[in-house]
Amino acid sequence: MKFFIDTASLAQIREAHALGVLDGVTTNPSLMAKEGISGDDPVLKHYVDICSIVDGDVSAEVISTDLQGMVTEGVRLAALHPNITVKVPMTRDGVKAIKHFTGKGIKTNCTLVFSAGQALLAAKAGATYVSPFIGRLDDVSTDGVQLIEQIRTIYDNYGMTTQVLAASIRHPMHIIQCAEVGADVATCPLSAILALFDHPLTTIGLEKFLADHRKALEVR
Repeated sequence: MKFFIDTASLAQIREAHALGVLDGVTTNPSLMAKEGISGDDPVLKHYVDICSIVDGDVSAEVISTDLQGMVTEGVRLAALHPNITVKVPMTRDGVKAIKHFTGKGIKTNCTLVFSAGQALLAAKAGATYVSPFIGRLDDVSTDGVQLIEQIRTIYDNYGMTTQVLAASIRHPMHIIQCAEVGADVATCPLSAILALFDHPLTTIGLEKFLADHRKALEVR
């Protein structure tokens, strides 16, 4: 499974990259705003700054909701850096835009996916990634991880190459559950990735090891 970090924070991206487990980044206008980044040129520059840190794909989201607007924005975003993947919403015009970008060799991430039918349409149009929002589904008493499993089954049935990118991940168990059902990518906050390190037995074991080491030194 690939690990993407869902943020616009350069500090968090550098920290995740330094761990040696980071494969890419997803971000959006809301995350940019949290970092105090606004305005066309600053946002575009920030995407380039992110790409200078990360070796893998970086999802950059279009703002337009009409086909022509998405195409215009997407072409501009894709030209910023080879790592850029154009993030497009799951709408009729969004799927049309995905088809257009696929024909031009531009990578895409179909976002705001909440059903297997939507994921099937995105894959048919040639999306590089499809992003089911599992946390938001959980919020409305629907099993988000089950959707990941359903999409995985459908894609495997027909040899579809679109990668399943589990999004809206809230905690480390979401990551493990998505890995179990075959998600290609998990995009999550840094806190969820760091939480994977934690286990009380690891802490206890390390403390015992260090205590035993100190005792051995005292004996000498």
